[in-house]
Amino acid sequence: MKTIGLIGGMSWESSAEYYRIINQEVKQRLGGLHSAKCLLYSVDFEEIERYQQDGNWEQAGKVLGDAAYALEKAGADFLVICTNTMHRVVEAIEKRVNIPVLHIADATATQIKQRSLRTVGLLGTKYTMEQDFYKSRIEKHGINILVPEKQEREAVNKVIFEELCLGHISTASRNYFKKVMEGLIHTGAEGIILGCTEIGLLVKEEDSAVPLFDTTVIHAVEAVHKALKENEQ
Repeated sequence: MKTIGLIGGMSWESSAEYYRIINQEVKQRLGGLHSAKCLLYSVDFEEIERYQQDGNWEQAGKVLGDAAYALEKAGADFLVICTNTMHRVVEAIEKRVNIPVLHIADATATQIKQRSLRTVGLLGTKYTMEQDFYKSRIEKHGINILVPEKQEREAVNKVIFEELCLGHISTASRNYFKKVMEGLIHTGAEGIILGCTEIGLLVKEEDSAVPLFDTTVIHAVEAVHKALKENEQ
């Protein structure tokens, strides 16, 4: 079993989900008392979020690059960045280490293609929905991306940072997300990417008329697959 290096804390609410899902998946696949071999470097999200707001992605990349380097030195065989938004700095992280990074968008695109979908809606932070780093990675797989209108993007972003990252789950916010998803479906979305690792805490399959792609679950399960690949051959 390979050792998974987790760059977490962004937020720790979703990082805890990664740890739970990864270990449940290992137990399911191997049985008995098996659990995952993993290392977690949890950063201070307040610092990272400040860099995001200031557009200081270079410094954010340095912080996460340092975390990646520490995980490699500690024995990680590959890295998982436990957040969609901070894949914005994946290249800076990759430059600091000699081990691979399992990209969340690639894992998600693979799942979408397996469902034979061509157009999907994307929910996430404003950075993920508006900047190109994430959408272009999905689109390279031949998948079209739709995002909500600007006002809706702002509202979704606010819920993520002011509620979900703090562990607050609101029925009103769930209903709002359902409305936004309905709008995306109306404009042609055949599925919805939950492109922020906290959204799966709020929105479930029963809240959508089309398939949901929970990036936290997809990424965590793919990490287990990579960790156990040699075992399963």
